Amino acid sequence: MSVVKINALTVPADQRELLEQRFAARAGLVEGADGFEWFELLRPVDGTDDYFVYTRWRSEEDYQNWFNGTMRQGHQGGGDGERPKPAATGSRLMAFEVVQHSAPGAG
Repeated sequence: MSVVKINALTVPADQRELLEQRFAARAGLVEGADGFEWFELLRPVDGTDDYFVYTRWRSEEDYQNWFNGTMRQGHQGGGDGERPKPAATGSRLMAFEVVQHSAPGAG
């Protein structure tokens, strides 16, 4: 059963462009992770400051393997050990199991 992880990032208006640039420039390592199924960066349009980072995984184990390996490496910053200041002022991780799924034409 697939699992979904949604990271809700609180991003002030003056940091939104930076956040989107960072995601656009990301190394792309998640796409090659075993068990990775989907990624979306969702921009708020309803007046809030919350972006959602949506990923779907084949299993919790696959997500944990990526999180504890490639993801941690990708968030460690440059070779000099200095990390850039985060664009988000807060985050909250939500986790779900996919219990129903539908796709176009699957009627």
